[in-house]
Amino acid sequence: MGTVIYDIWLIIQGITAIILVFPLLSYLVFLWAGKRKVSPALTGINPDYGIIVTAYGYAGNLKNVIASLLQQSYPQFIIYVVADNCGEGEIYPPHEKLVIIKPETVLANQLKSHVLAITHFKRQHTIVTIIDSDNLVAPNYLEALNPWFKEGYQAVQGVRKAKNTNTAYASVDALNELYYLFYDRMVLFAIGSSAMLSGSGMAFTTALYKSFLDKTKSSGAGFDKILQKEILYNKYRIAFAGEAIVYDEKTDNADQLVKQRARWNNTWFRYVRFGFTIFGQGLKNFSLNQLLFGFVLLRPPLFLLLLLSGSFFLINLFTNSLFAWAWVICFLLFILAFFIALANTGADKNLYKSIIHIPRFISMQILSLTKAAKANKVSVATKHSVTTGLEEIKK
Repeated sequence: MGTVIYDIWLIIQGITAIILVFPLLSYLVFLWAGKRKVSPALTGINPDYGIIVTAYGYAGNLKNVIASLLQQSYPQFIIYVVADNCGEGEIYPPHEKLVIIKPETVLANQLKSHVLAITHFKRQHTIVTIIDSDNLVAPNYLEALNPWFKEGYQAVQGVRKAKNTNTAYASVDALNELYYLFYDRMVLFAIGSSAMLSGSGMAFTTALYKSFLDKTKSSGAGFDKILQKEILYNKYRIAFAGEAIVYDEKTDNADQLVKQRARWNNTWFRYVRFGFTIFGQGLKNFSLNQLLFGFVLLRPPLFLLLLLSGSFFLINLFTNSLFAWAWVICFLLFILAFFIALANTGADKNLYKSIIHIPRFISMQILSLTKAAKANKVSVATKHSVTTGLEEIKK
């Protein structure tokens, strides 16, 4: 029995170590494979976008996101704003490319808001793109999505960049975003898998998205996790559009961080099983897309992965010095991978300086674990202490 337990102990450590160094391994494959280039247009599709923006309980940021969307260089779009429980005041002056929808009864559900928006479509849009109520969108956002849909992709994820780094929490949150942007989207797609969805800045053929909405029973929390599982399960591949930029408001205070991460942790624990499902499908279908994506889905949140790896190091420090040194090497490789991500995503000097705040950021995420079980009862509305406009970003 002792031998069996020891073998299990070694297997658990081995899997955790592989997960920890996988980003660097994938980066080496990325260098070998070369950067993904867009092929000539194949489908002949003329994208017509229905842009869906949802807000719950707070409409203060909507005027900024609407203004940024109206500046799109690609003209084929209409914006549909679902202002759920946001009061009766005017949100934005009337515009021919804007539809404001105020539900008669409170929905408190993002997916129900999406369904409502689609029922208000003024024409048969071929593409749906999802934008958060605190986002700002670069003028070429839609134009940057077009080549991927013309090439035949059914789902595309764009880039989310931080529009505020005004506090230590916001800066470290931005670092976290850059790490996942590089490895879970840019690199993962380039080596043959799919880009991870990130909740906003994502676009789908209307037919695909409506088929998802018709069969999902989700309350809305973590809907992007369910959506990407359905996409991968049905053998589609999610493209990464590196020029389609959405500016996202980062978490800028401790209380907000704890609540947000509690919801995210709750979502991971609820949907980690999707990793086994997709990985199993990859084995069955001999699909590199599904295999890699399923493996990455099994990875715990970064702070949990680091805590688990650190625990293994400490235990081995007193029981097996050779393994302890192996964990030191794994940590060094992870740190190397982290800085490679920052270098390749253009992190500025202020973000590098914020690295010293990472321990405090992790401590807040540990605290969020105590609230994860009740996270679905936390308000779905996120209010930010700073509202940033597009002109401020351009400066």
